[in-house]
Amino acid sequence: MTTDPDASAIAAEILRQTAERGEGKSICPSEVARALAPGEAWRPLMGRVREAAVALSREGGIEILRKGKPVPPEQVRGVIRLRRPAGA
Repeated sequence: MTTDPDASAIAAEILRQTAERGEGKSICPSEVARALAPGEAWRPLMGRVREAAVALSREGGIEILRKGKPVPPEQVRGVIRLRRPAGA
């Protein structure tokens, strides 16, 4: 655990958690931030976690959900969840 993970560490944690959660199940970006930073230090990571999620979505590694439905990376706003694409 580190309070200043780089983009690759954040992406790796997103992929690890979405794989662990399983197909069809999603995670909250805050779960990733909390896993990478202790105590309240996770809050400043949220923007970087969202950026990493958008990058992974563009690569096809994850889906970003809004109100339970996949959204394109360029339409990400508000509350989101992350999951592996079906069959991944």
